[in-house]
Amino acid sequence: MAPLLVVLGLVLLAVGAEAVVRAGARVARRFAVPPLVVGITIVSVGTSLPELAIGVDGALRGAGPLVVGNVVGTNIVNLLLILGLGAVLAPVLLDRTTLRRDLPAIVMVAVITALLLLDGELSRVDAIVLVFLAMGYTGLVLRQRSGTVESEVDDPRGSAVRDAIVLVAGLAAVVGGAELLVSGAVELAQLWGVDDDVIGLTVVAIGTSAPELVTLIVATIRGERGLALGNLIGSSVYNLALVLGVSALVRPLAVSDPIVRFDLPVMVAVVLLLVPVFWSGRRISRIEGTGLVVAYLVYLGAVLVVRI
Repeated sequence: MAPLLVVLGLVLLAVGAEAVVRAGARVARRFAVPPLVVGITIVSVGTSLPELAIGVDGALRGAGPLVVGNVVGTNIVNLLLILGLGAVLAPVLLDRTTLRRDLPAIVMVAVITALLLLDGELSRVDAIVLVFLAMGYTGLVLRQRSGTVESEVDDPRGSAVRDAIVLVAGLAAVVGGAELLVSGAVELAQLWGVDDDVIGLTVVAIGTSAPELVTLIVATIRGERGLALGNLIGSSVYNLALVLGVSALVRPLAVSDPIVRFDLPVMVAVVLLLVPVFWSGRRISRIEGTGLVVAYLVYLGAVLVVRI
């Protein structure tokens, strides 16, 4: 039943997160909340909702390595595999906001997170630091007055009762999906004789990154890649600062030695690698995108060969 629980959990997470984002955006707009605020508080954070639900549920279960592995693995998937595939489809042009705000933010948050995890645990004090980083990043984004997220939200017309029902149902699906996914992932780890963090770095991380991949593909078709790229990097910031921070506030998270010695340095190296890639011509070419995808496959192969 473990594989079935994982698949069903991933489906519920994806469907539930989508419902929360869309219905929440309509409810917010109905109350005249500015579109930019909707984009940051609902759309960007909403894309990290599956990881947050898994993090809180995993913290309650004492599955710290699974929680940290999921977040670290998801960011590696986002910044190597998904970003690389997006550039392979078509070169990605980078705007100034991404270069001047989002790129420095992900570099700073990744380095600070790695330093906090060096002792093998994410304490509640560490969690407070991460939550403040998430709040600071949100404040920076809200100060940005250019651009909107109109294309990310639906028409606000319709039944308020329907939107409320969809919102509640979406939240229930996310919570239920996280419960099933964590249960199935832990059972898979025991069945296969591997550590929880390996499942978090691979099966769970790739699964929870699927919505971002679909979003980037759809954005490519619609010609809205800049917004999708901003959301991809913004979600990576929230994965580290908000998801890990809130999860560790629920219960301090233990971290396995392999994550501290290998996966965290890989994640930081990936983030630092993006700096010259982003600034070289302010675009990601197809060749660079191919390199990012190959780098992810090498990393995945290393995890499977060395850790299983």
